[in-house]
Order: sequence, then C-alpha cells, then structure tokens
Amino acid sequence: MAISFALDKKLILLVMSVSIIALSITGFLSFNYAEQILKERTGEQLFGESTIRGDTLRIMFESRIEQNQIISTDPMIKILVTELNQASEEELQNKVEEKRRDFLTQIQAFQTLIGFSIGFEDVKIIGKNGDIFFSLGRIDKDDFQNNPLFQKGLDTSFVDFEPFQNSKKMIVVSPIFAQDSKIGDEAIGVVISRMRTAAIDNILLNRSGLGESGEIYIVNSNFMMLSESRFIENTIFNQKVDSIPVQKCFNEGLEFEGLYPDYRGISIYGSSYCARDLGFVLLAEIDEAETIQPILTLQERIFQTGLLITAIMVIMAFIISKTLSKPLIKLKNAANTIASGNFEVRTKITTKDEIGELSYAFDSMAQKLQESLIEIKEKEDVIKQQEDILLQFSDYSEKYCVCMIDIMNSTKITSNLSDSQTSEFYRIFLNSTALIVRNFGGIVVKNIGDALLFYFPIIHSEMELTVKKCLNCCLTLGESHEEIAKKLQKEKLPVIDYRTSATFGMVRIARTSTSSVNDIFGATVNRCAKINRTAPANGLIIGEEFYENAKTLEDFSFKKVESEIVSPEHGFIGYIVSRKQK
Repeated sequence: MAISFALDKKLILLVMSVSIIALSITGFLSFNYAEQILKERTGEQLFGESTIRGDTLRIMFESRIEQNQIISTDPMIKILVTELNQASEEELQNKVEEKRRDFLTQIQAFQTLIGFSIGFEDVKIIGKNGDIFFSLGRIDKDDFQNNPLFQKGLDTSFVDFEPFQNSKKMIVVSPIFAQDSKIGDEAIGVVISRMRTAAIDNILLNRSGLGESGEIYIVNSNFMMLSESRFIENTIFNQKVDSIPVQKCFNEGLEFEGLYPDYRGISIYGSSYCARDLGFVLLAEIDEAETIQPILTLQERIFQTGLLITAIMVIMAFIISKTLSKPLIKLKNAANTIASGNFEVRTKITTKDEIGELSYAFDSMAQKLQESLIEIKEKEDVIKQQEDILLQFSDYSEKYCVCMIDIMNSTKITSNLSDSQTSEFYRIFLNSTALIVRNFGGIVVKNIGDALLFYFPIIHSEMELTVKKCLNCCLTLGESHEEIAKKLQKEKLPVIDYRTSATFGMVRIARTSTSSVNDIFGATVNRCAKINRTAPANGLIIGEEFYENAKTLEDFSFKKVESEIVSPEHGFIGYIVSRKQK
C-alpha cells in the first residue's frame, strides 16, 4: 500500500509539473511573441502613416513653392521689380502707386489660374533693398531689409509658417531674378505669399486607424509644434517639442522609429518623417500603454486559463492514478522477476483497457522469450551460412542513365610500368573520376579493369533534370583531363586520354551481400560498353535512346557519328556531345 500511495503522489506531481511548465512556457512564448508582433505591426502602421502623410506634405510644399514661382518668374513682374529697384527714394512711392495696377493684373491672373484652389490670401513683392513694391493688403511701412524671411528668400525658395490667432498661415517665399539673369546672379527681389493651411490640417488631423491616443503633427526647425494637439489646447507655436525624433532630424537628418517620451513626457511608440530641407519633421505616435494593452489582456486570460486547466488535470490525474497504480506495480514486479532470469511469471491482468492489453502482451512476451533464445541461436548459424552467398539477382528492372569511362591504350601504357606504378596509375585515375561522379550524384558500380561503370537512377518526375545532370557529369570528366594529367605527372606517370559513353534504358538489378551498391547488367549496359570505343579522346558519345531524351536541352550540341561499330547496320547509333558556346 505504501508503494501504491507513493506512485499516486508521483503521478499527480508529474501531471502538475508538466501542466505548470507547459502552460508557463506557452504563456511566456505567447506573451513575447504577441508583444513582438504588436510592436512590429504598430511600427509598420506608424511608419506607413508617417511616410504617406510626410510624402503628401512634401509634395504639397514643393507644389506651393512651384506655384509661388509662377509669380516670381512672371516676365511682367520681373520688369516691374527691375524698374522700381532703379527708382530713387523720392520717386519710389509715386512709382509704387503707379505700378500697383500692373502688379494687381498679374496677381489676379495668378489667382484665377490656381490661387483660389490653394487657399491663396495675400502676396507681397519686395525689392532688393527691402522696399515693399506691392501687397494685396495694406502696404505698411515695415522695412524688410533685416527680415529673416526676406534675407533667406533672396537665396532660395522655401516654406514657413506664421502664427495667426490660434492657428497658423503658410508663408511661401521665392526669389525674383532679372529677365536676363544667369545662374549665380543676385536676386532683384522676393515674393512672399500667404496661404491658408486647411489642406495641411486635413492631412494631420485625420486620426483614423490611430486608436484612442494616436496623433500626427509637425514640428519646425525651432522645435515648435505647428499643428493642433489631441491632448493640449493652443499648441501651435506655443508647445516646444524636443523629443528624440526631432533632434535626430534637425541635428543629423535622420528618421527614427521606436519608444521615447513625447512632448507630454509620456512614453509613446512613434515614427518620424524627416524633411529637414523643407524645415519640418512629421511625427506619428501612439501611447505605449495603448500598444501593449492587448498583451496585458492576453496575459491575464492565459493565467486564468492555466489555473483552470491545472486544477482539472490534477483532479483527473488523481482519479486515473488510482486505476493505474495497482496493475502497474504488478507489471513492474513481473518485469523484475523476468530480469532475474525466471520466464515463467505471468501477470494475468484481465482489465478491458490498454493495461489489460499490455498485460496480455507482457505474458506473451515472457512465453516467447524462452522460445526465442533457442531460435536465435539456430538462426545465427543460418545467417553465417547465408553470408557466403555473394550475388542475388532481382526479378525487376529499372530505367537508368548508364555511363562508362575507359582509358585509351591502357594495356600498352601499363606494360612499361612496374606493379607499384601500375597500382598508383589506376588509383589516381579511378579515384579522380569516381569523385567527380559522386559530386554530381552519380552512383559508382565498379571498376572493370581500366574502366569505371556508374549510373544515374531515373525518377519520372525528374527525368529531364537527371539527364542534364548526367551530361554535365560526363562532360566534366572530359574537361578534367588536364587536372588528372597534372596528378599523374606529379607522380612521374604517363599522361593518358580516355573516352566516356552514356546510354539510357532499362537495366537488370543484381544485389550482393557484401556490398550496399547494386550491380547492373543487361542490353543498356552492353550498348554503353560497345559505343565507348567510338568516343573521341576525352570526349563523350551517347546512344540513340539517350539522345531522344536529351535533344531538347539547350545547353548542349549533338553530332551524329558513324563508324565500324556505331552504325545503323550494326544496330548502334551514336551522337558526340559538346557544350554550346555562349
């Protein structure tokens, strides 16, 4: 009873341990995998949002610059600015009033063409000395000589923003060059246009797909927010943003994706789009808490499910252990009895389940073990006798690519060599060629004197691939002639030429008890040996059946040959194979 009780406890403990470990590992892996997937998907989503909207803003800014340049490159505007630049201070004011209608005509034409569609509101045309030559609004007395927009606009076109009530206006600045100016010439004036930002706000304030805490906003090179915040009011030109992506963009010209504190000091997951050349960086962000919320929910559910499953399995293990322990102990004792050499023990457990079947199998095993010991000894003698049988012929055939490589004039060459030289001569040749065959997946059957017989088994679905592999192998054997010659010369042995032949067809299989490689014989093998003598030195000849399966391959050339051996009259047709020159 004490042993049975211990077995029950061990079984329950085992089930609990396995359950807890399995559920812990599953929960840990699920949590980490889910966290990784969620972060990757959040990163991909934010990267997509920042890239698409950033590219859209870039296109919009560049488009506004191009549209503003329609004014700055207008020939009449250039003429008027040039003329006013040449006026003296005394007559400048009168000339500005005089030319206002001409300026207005060109600006109205621009408004009619594209101005209304882009939210065009105001334009100022300023001379090279900072004097205002034209304005859609009131011409004030401001001196633009030291204005940063004016100074920068003399060099290049750019986009900027200015505060307007609780929002902003877009400022587009473009230089004006003289009619006959060349590259590098000094600008004669500047066009400063003011436009509404509704289109920009529509891009930034569309928060679809960003959850409860996601937002998209832009920051200028002064680290000031240029768009509305989802969480703070009146942030335009009032909220400083000094987060990692902003620093990366304006200090290094790089984009950033990952976790960092935002302008509120809250940890978020964000992705940036850096447009330092246009003076802004776009940020797409979602609170980290919202990102990992599904993970926390999953973790809680896994924990609850694990507790329930563990409790159920403990109860089931307790019940099952009671039914398993007694017959298992009986089986254990019987096994120990057999281990001591007593094969007469029987368990005789008659339960109608797997343990009953195990008991029946155990009793049968014990009964047959004694009989088997005698039979094993008898069969050992029979097996030793069967090892003397060297060859067994099979009753079936298979389709192979059969190949043979044979040394030319080997008898004459080896007649002048000593026994040790002859052995080394054949060793170098046969080992070199056999290695090439194995590298191509061929199976070496045996060497026949100075020849090597090998084959490539054919699988119907891979017939073309096998035929091509066989051709490449045989041609590589010929192409390796120089390498083999060097090995022979190194051992001061004569250089030889050799011939390779290949046939295709059914072969008979023979198995030997002393080798794992099957021997082959039949008409296909005979044809391969027969046509080998017609192959060119270090070249390849194939039979007609092989040619029919290889003629469509594009990498090889085939030339039909006839000789005393290979001819239709003698029943053999051969083709010399070579690689096509590329």
